[in-house]
Amino acid sequence: MIKIAIDAMGGDFGPEPIIEGVVQALDEREFLPILVGDKEQIFQHLPQYYLEHVEIVEASDTISMDDSATQALKRKESSIYKAIELVRGKRADGIVSAGHSGATMALATLRVGRLPNISKPALATIMPSLSPSANTLLLDVGAVTDCTAKNLYQFAVMGEVYARKVLGLRRPSVGLLANGEEDSKGNALTKEAFKLMKGSVSGFKGNVEGSDIFNGSVDVVVCDGFTGNITLKASEGVASTIFTLMKTQIRKSIPAKIGALLLKKKVFKKLKNKVDYAEYGGAPLLGVNGCVIISHGKSNAKAIKNAIFQAIEFNNSQVNVAIEELLIKNIR
Repeated sequence: MIKIAIDAMGGDFGPEPIIEGVVQALDEREFLPILVGDKEQIFQHLPQYYLEHVEIVEASDTISMDDSATQALKRKESSIYKAIELVRGKRADGIVSAGHSGATMALATLRVGRLPNISKPALATIMPSLSPSANTLLLDVGAVTDCTAKNLYQFAVMGEVYARKVLGLRRPSVGLLANGEEDSKGNALTKEAFKLMKGSVSGFKGNVEGSDIFNGSVDVVVCDGFTGNITLKASEGVASTIFTLMKTQIRKSIPAKIGALLLKKKVFKKLKNKVDYAEYGGAPLLGVNGCVIISHGKSNAKAIKNAIFQAIEFNNSQVNVAIEELLIKNIR
């Protein structure tokens, strides 16, 4: 049975939505959750029936969002440190955390370690797109701000494998984010990365522009963590602004209110699902020697449930084995 370590104390709203997500996941899938955190608080939110279906590891400390990521290595009694150690010691097959993302990435990289042929890990996230069959996988979105061309090449390999193995895309297309689609576009970094990817990354279609992330023309988009994080935060801001503007305009007009009511169940619901991070659960940290899923700090129970499902699928699909095989085949 797959064992998933859960940082029960991570997240902006404490252990309640996290434990509720674990309960929802247990109702749908067979796995063993290992809840890491303050036992008293865990017992407070965990229904009696589920006590025999979980394992609990006591952790007396919590890394808050205001703490520095570098402090995580010294705070060995924290919930995230102990959860990571479970993966490192092979007592858990993966970890889900909605806590301090920087601390989680630092601990995963330094304690669990990287895959043998990976220089730097990459944080991948799902972006909404117009494609009816799938959304777009964007990486890196914050793990490595200063990248080399080799890093970007490895990100492309990891993204292609993840899209194929976990997202179920038979032949995912891969694009390199640049300031134009022409082969000659880009800065020194992307031009060098382009040369490494061309002919060696399956499905590589060349340079893509920012709009291609959302228009469904490509399945995987590769960039450095600095660019990716700005892209992610900007897109979240745009989506939030559009929804706010729509609500404001609807309130001003009675016909608009009636139209919105008629569209609510079908159009608005589908639109919300397309852009809602809870639908995907979390972002996998690709390139580490284990399964690490980093969820949004504001994750609700649904997001945690889906993050757990993502961790289970990650293990079942043998993503890391496939990444290593492909890198060895095209060693650079």
